[in-house]
Amino acid sequence: MAVTNKPAGSPSDSKPAKNSASTTGSKNALQHRSPGIKDTSETLERLRANVGTLSTMMRQELENTLPWYRKLSADERSALGLVAQNGITAFVSWYEHPSSPSWVLSDVFGTAPTELTRSISLQRALQLIRTVVQVVEDRVPEIAAPEEQVDLREAVLRYSREVAFAAADVYARAAENRGAWDTRLEALAVDGILRGENTDALQSRISALGWTSHGHFTIMVGAAPQEANALFLATLRRAAGRFSEDVMVGIQGDKLILVLGNVTDPESAYIRLSELFAPGPVVYGPLAPTLAEATGSAKAAFAGISVAKGWSSAPRPVSADDLLPERVIGGDESARRALLLSIYRPLVAASNGLIETLISYLQGGHSLEAAARELFVHSNTVRYRLRRVCDVTGWDPLVPREAFVLQTAIIVGRLATPAKVISSKPVPKAAPKTLPGKQGLPTHREGSG
Repeated sequence: MAVTNKPAGSPSDSKPAKNSASTTGSKNALQHRSPGIKDTSETLERLRANVGTLSTMMRQELENTLPWYRKLSADERSALGLVAQNGITAFVSWYEHPSSPSWVLSDVFGTAPTELTRSISLQRALQLIRTVVQVVEDRVPEIAAPEEQVDLREAVLRYSREVAFAAADVYARAAENRGAWDTRLEALAVDGILRGENTDALQSRISALGWTSHGHFTIMVGAAPQEANALFLATLRRAAGRFSEDVMVGIQGDKLILVLGNVTDPESAYIRLSELFAPGPVVYGPLAPTLAEATGSAKAAFAGISVAKGWSSAPRPVSADDLLPERVIGGDESARRALLLSIYRPLVAASNGLIETLISYLQGGHSLEAAARELFVHSNTVRYRLRRVCDVTGWDPLVPREAFVLQTAIIVGRLATPAKVISSKPVPKAAPKTLPGKQGLPTHREGSG
């Protein structure tokens, strides 16, 4: 039988080669996916032996390449160094047994998460991770055999990715906790201002919130939107931050409260910020020079918001001082005291017939001529005295609304001034005078005239 020679490239000859190549590729792929399963014992031993060296080199590299690291305190550098050293140690364990990275967060950052987030920002934390990874990667040729260097470098990159995600998770949780704590502290600070708590305690609270203003407090009160969620409050803080150096936001029931510090353009700021309140009146209290006086401003604003509907044509927003008549009718003692001290008593002290002229003008139907006839003066004199009233009090009697404030102040002043009590006892008759040297002789003839 003739023997047929098969071509060298026939399928029957190439099949074993194909199987061999497939087997070799599967082994390489297996080794590539799991670097710690096979042929890594020598690399692992070298990694374990170089943990101390890598930690020392890492600290030196941090000192040399990161200027902000050198400015940290000894305790802060120690905490960060411990985090980095734990990262190297955890990498050795991970390289030996690659598994789910869920434990990276606790193994690497579990020692000092608070110190980490307080000492450096997330950006600096990523710079630290990058430096540590660079130190380990530069030592790969000295640690791994040539055929294992690619696998080791890939493991370093994969591990650094997991550590970066873990660091971001640490900072995210810290930000959430800090945000929740700041919200509670802010609510306590606003409530303390409204209730007039101890000034030192209030100063401590607002300082913890980053408040830098030392005076010029303004409180705005209005209706709160139905959905006053975290997004709305953040938007309100950003908007208020454009007009003031500091801002605190509080919600009590259906009321939204803004505490502003050092407002740059009050008129524009109040109008723009009032647009973020729910429909209804918005009242801002008088400017408080100090934190201790901020409570009075807040009480005035709350007293104003409760009686604002009494002035149907009130602007939005409206000052609590513009609502003094309504506040007095509503029983606000501070408004009564303000009218007495800032309007009535200065008018009485000014004399020159100012308060008499004002009373005649108001009772005469706001007529200059009628007041002039009653006082027997020229109408120009009445006009001049009314201008003087505006100079003394800051309220113009020629404006109807401000005339109403002045009239309320006069009523308050009259009620506050005690009436003179006339005695019902008869006044004793004085003895007649005698001329000098004429003892017993009267100075006038009795019965004369």
